[in-house]
Formats: sequence, structure tokens, C-alpha cells
Amino acid sequence: MSLAEKLTLDLKEAMKSGDKDRVGVLRLLKAQLRNAEIEKGSPLTEEEEIQLLNSALKKRRESMELYAKGGRQDLYEKEAREVEIIQSYLPKQLTPEELKEVVEKVIAEVGATSPRDMGKVMKAIMSEYRGRVDGRQVQELVKAKLM
Repeated sequence: MSLAEKLTLDLKEAMKSGDKDRVGVLRLLKAQLRNAEIEKGSPLTEEEEIQLLNSALKKRRESMELYAKGGRQDLYEKEAREVEIIQSYLPKQLTPEELKEVVEKVIAEVGATSPRDMGKVMKAIMSEYRGRVDGRQVQELVKAKLM
């Protein structure tokens, strides 16, 4: 079952149950997927769908940071609920421990020794684990290991 089909089924369920937050997020995601399909001119691949969801997730996390700084707890909580909903459609994220292991393994594989090698390490990790890791967390871990 494609992501679009799953979103459609879950949207129907959310509408029946009266979950307005979930309905709003699912409608937005469906619209973004459809717009991306139209722009591309063909159906999206699974990887492209995951990229789109990650992009939506990133926007919400950035909004959460701004709302937290601005003292808008109500909007922060709304974004947090949306993040939970979006994450439920993404592949299982690596735990911090698993991520540390991956970073150490890739650093050893590419022979990285200094911060100049950060690009090689990031490229290797993100190409293999895209959608399962947060790029910002990976960057912080790699930077800490190579300093």
C-alpha cells in the first residue's frame, strides 16, 4: 500500500472519529504529495514520499523551536501533535545509541580523521539512512567525533 493510499484510509478514519487535528494534518500531507506528483509529472517513489514527509517534519520542528522561544506553549503543543502524526508515517527512527554506532562505523569506513572529512561521513550516512535519522543530530554527532 502506497503512502497516499494509507493517508486516504487514515483520513477517512479520522473524519469518522472526529479527530480534527489528525484530519487537518492528513489533508495537508495528501495535498503536498499530490502537488509534488503534479510537479514531477509522474507518481512519486517511496523515497520521494519519505523526503516530503521529512521536509514537513523539519518545518514543524523549526516552528516548535520558534514557539518555545516566543513563549507560545499553545502553538508549540499543536506543532508537537502534528510531529507525532507525521512521524507515524515515517520509517522507524534510529535510537541515539544506534545512531552513535552508525556514526562511529561510517567514520572508520571512510577513514575520516578531521572536520574536513565531515562531508564524506554525512554523505555516507544520509544516503544509507535517509528518513531514519535526523540530519541535524547526525551533523552534531559527526562534528563531536571529528573534533
